[in-house]
Amino acid sequence: MEELKATIASQDTIIASLNNTIDSLKSDNEYLKNNNDLLREENTYLKRKLFGTKSEKMSYPKDQLSLFDETENECEPELLEDISYTRAKKKQKGTLDIKLDNLKHVKKVYDIDEGERICDECGFKLSYVGEEFVRHEVVYEPAKLYVKDIYRKTYECRSCRKKGKGVMFKAGTPKPVIPHSFTSPSVLSQVIIDKYVNHMPLYRQESEWKRLGLELSRTTMANWIIIAAKEYFIPIVNRMHEMMVQESHIHCDETPVQVLNEPRKKATSKSYMWVYSNIKESQRPIKIFEYKPDRKATNPQQFLKGFNGTIITDGYYGYNHIEGITNAYCWAHARRKFYDALPVDMKSTSGSLANIALEKIAKLFVIEKEIETLTPEQKIKIRQEKSKPLVDDFFLWCTDNQNKVLSGSKTGKAIQYALNYEGGLRTFLEDGLIPMTNSLDERTIRPFTVGRKNWLFSTSTKGAEASAAIYSLIETAKANKLDPYGYIEFILDYLPQQDLIEHPEKIDWFLPWSEEIKEEFEIKVD
Repeated sequence: MEELKATIASQDTIIASLNNTIDSLKSDNEYLKNNNDLLREENTYLKRKLFGTKSEKMSYPKDQLSLFDETENECEPELLEDISYTRAKKKQKGTLDIKLDNLKHVKKVYDIDEGERICDECGFKLSYVGEEFVRHEVVYEPAKLYVKDIYRKTYECRSCRKKGKGVMFKAGTPKPVIPHSFTSPSVLSQVIIDKYVNHMPLYRQESEWKRLGLELSRTTMANWIIIAAKEYFIPIVNRMHEMMVQESHIHCDETPVQVLNEPRKKATSKSYMWVYSNIKESQRPIKIFEYKPDRKATNPQQFLKGFNGTIITDGYYGYNHIEGITNAYCWAHARRKFYDALPVDMKSTSGSLANIALEKIAKLFVIEKEIETLTPEQKIKIRQEKSKPLVDDFFLWCTDNQNKVLSGSKTGKAIQYALNYEGGLRTFLEDGLIPMTNSLDERTIRPFTVGRKNWLFSTSTKGAEASAAIYSLIETAKANKLDPYGYIEFILDYLPQQDLIEHPEKIDWFLPWSEEIKEEFEIKVD
């Protein structure tokens, strides 16, 4: 009997051990299954990013995800309904549709040679009766260079000379834009516009200037740019900064920039270009780029010192907890999280949680499209009546579904992201001046991302700081509807002649919205 009990006890021990092994294997299997599901999801996501459609077609208007998102021109996914339509053939612009009023017109009149002004019918001399307009032709004049040799006349007082005094008077000349240099405001402006507007790297400009007959090295051009930024552009940007922090709302974003000779950092490490912009309702559009060697929270804290209002951001923690500031988060970023969680087969999305979330968010964007031309007061009223119930429903749905998916899955992460940033995502409901997204005008920000693809990196911190100042002026000029070349050339022509130490108030003459600047360089749009 005792032997039987011992055998049973031994078997119980074995069974318990086997049960523990089974439980452990079940746990391992569940872990591996979940991990496999996550890896499959990540694999299909990466395949879609690499080989699939890059567009997100939704029934609401397109909104770029970030000021610096490389997919600024992406559309939103059509998730509300399937729409069948026939694409109308785009009408090509004819000569009469193209506006030529902003170009200089030169009249060219063709005449009959004097010896041929004889009637073919009777041989009688022809009499002039008038002229008729035939057509317009736009003429391109290739760029050309010439050297302006500057002299100044000298005078002396002969009366003083007779008295033994040598009194001489010399005509004044404008101060050079770069001391001890042969450059002019026009040449330096062209270098700047080619690099920062036309996205032409300095090594390519080098060959273009050589073709025009000027041996101009990229090193020389880079030095000119750095000096001009320090002496002329940065003081204007600093003044723009002073005025920006007096605004009520500011967009904020940042993007990596590679700087080769950053002190105490590897050449392959990341530095950052930060951008700040007031909202589109501002009377004086301002866009400021600021180079910093890192992504620390102290950077926006320092820039926004003295600002008391609302910032619109992507949720990066560096913008949080800035004293006296309300943070409004970007719905486009929340939306992108759910879009990335869609199944790879876009035709089978209808039953997925990610698709349900996108449908809910899409309804909010439809409302925003309908009210975009209304006053802030009218927007608040409609947002409270129509948008708030939809927002409440969306976050309730997120709460109900957060435990129904793996926390590490893309859908789980998207839901958690929305819940983590719920407070900031709700902020737009209370203020009609807050947009739903952190998207700025694509034409304003896209040149930076395009330019970055061309020049890839900055060689030095001084070069990165100069680039930040120049992008600030050019993008602010464009936002104020100014011709960038004319505006930059004006600064380089006239600012060197001013004494800003004695008269610091004169810097306001060079702001993009000053009356003289707008009158001279505003691009007229019919």
